[in-house]
Amino acid sequence: MPGHFEPIPGGGAAVALDDVEISIIRSLAVQLLELIGPGPGADAPADPLAELFAEGPSEPPADPVLRRLFPDAYSDPEKAPDSPADAEEQREHSAEFRRYTENDLRAGKRDNALAVIRTLDALSPVGEGGAVLKLSPEESRRWLGALNDLRLAIGARLEIVDEDDTDLLYRLPDEDPRKPMVMAYLWLGGLQETLVTTLMP
Repeated sequence: MPGHFEPIPGGGAAVALDDVEISIIRSLAVQLLELIGPGPGADAPADPLAELFAEGPSEPPADPVLRRLFPDAYSDPEKAPDSPADAEEQREHSAEFRRYTENDLRAGKRDNALAVIRTLDALSPVGEGGAVLKLSPEESRRWLGALNDLRLAIGARLEIVDEDDTDLLYRLPDEDPRKPMVMAYLWLGGLQETLVTTLMP
């Protein structure tokens, strides 16, 4: 179990984490929450009807990490539009889609990050530091979403676009200032991969 998730009876997953690993994941989840923000009307009383009709932003975020977490729905980074008219149509469709979906997407990502923080805060230490994290099937899905968002965020900061960029990361010298972020990116990828395996039927 050390370093990777394993299935447990009932459909959940478990992983042994030391104190440093717990601290890193928690810190990253808190930073993700701060980046995503509290959401519209966070300080106002909840009004389900108003929330139902609340519109989100129509423009892509300025921050490259948020652009990776909330990409345009109707643009293909691999293919340029055929004409200025096509580009404008894509922009309008993306703006419309973003306006009616981004608030929900942000809320879902906030919920996933909060689930990570809460499950880590509820851990009981065992032995020489660290603990065994046991997740229910629902918690496992929330963790999977949060791990994916964390990797997307770190990947955006590292300017990872495709698999070739990932290969270059393995060859970074130890003195490169990006090395700690690279190690976190690769480690979270291993956690994510083994958690996916536990959720497969």
